[in-house]
Amino acid sequence: MKITTKKQFILASESPRRKELFGKLGIPFEVKASGAAEIVKRNLSVEEIAMHIAIDKTVAILEENPSAIVIAADTIVSLNDELLMKPKDNEEAKTFLQKLSGNTHQVTTGVAIYGEGTSISFAETTLVKFFDLSEEHIDAYIATGDSLDKAGAYGIQTMGGLFVERIQGDYNNVIGLPISRLFKVLLSLRLIEIERVVNA
Repeated sequence: MKITTKKQFILASESPRRKELFGKLGIPFEVKASGAAEIVKRNLSVEEIAMHIAIDKTVAILEENPSAIVIAADTIVSLNDELLMKPKDNEEAKTFLQKLSGNTHQVTTGVAIYGEGTSISFAETTLVKFFDLSEEHIDAYIATGDSLDKAGAYGIQTMGGLFVERIQGDYNNVIGLPISRLFKVLLSLRLIEIERVVNA
């Protein structure tokens, strides 16, 4: 199976994790950081907040690349309606992990696809259950420096995954991009096509 496109795609993200996931489509794309401020509007649901931030990221890129299809995403960790964004320091990272310990939290990624007459956004949520974490384990993980650039202060694809008892939903969504759902949406919009490859 080969995925083809006649469109110019730009992934509006500085995340190497999203770049790697988007690369699974096997189509040419550029990566550009939007520089858009991640403004949280508290009167919205978590899904709406994630989608609005993703949309803002696409707008900044589209102004300079009007003929491209721009895709952006934003991932938010929430626990009992409390948003656990990227921690500002190790102390806040520890507080986040203590709250997540032994509990089930939500990881929501908002995705926006804009450009060339397309303007669509959606959100995907995965439930993640943590084991009970000791203070020693939390401190040891924080000392690796892995917490500070990740929503909820952990990465499921790194050593933070050792804290996960189970998940319900899309694993890639927790990393930062629900690539399977994105694939289906891009197909439905006819922005990509599947080409059957026959071995000689």
